[in-house]
Amino acid sequence: MSGLGLPVRLLLTPGQAGDPGRVPALLEGLRPRVVIADRGYDTDAVVARVGAAGAEAVIPNHARRSIARAYDTERYKDRNLAERFWARAKQCRRVATRYDKTARNFLAFVHVASVMVLLR
Repeated sequence: MSGLGLPVRLLLTPGQAGDPGRVPALLEGLRPRVVIADRGYDTDAVVARVGAAGAEAVIPNHARRSIARAYDTERYKDRNLAERFWARAKQCRRVATRYDKTARNFLAFVHVASVMVLLR
């Protein structure tokens, strides 16, 4: 997401795969100043990858982290921009229910829904 809550890149994760493994692909070719993510992305590998990209990681500490990391709690409040984008995108029934059988078709319609959100 950009600073305005607009999507920059959309990727799907396979079935039971975790999202943190997709961070290198999400950051590839981008020069973000800040990466804001939820607790699910709080791994040492993700924080190191974000730092290697020259960005600040604004990710709250996961409950099982033994040594807490400092993060900007005020800047973390901007994460609601991404949540609001997804709330608007899920107004499209095909995005919310994932009726498409193939990942290719689903991702294509997510892109269509994203354009519809951007044009509002």
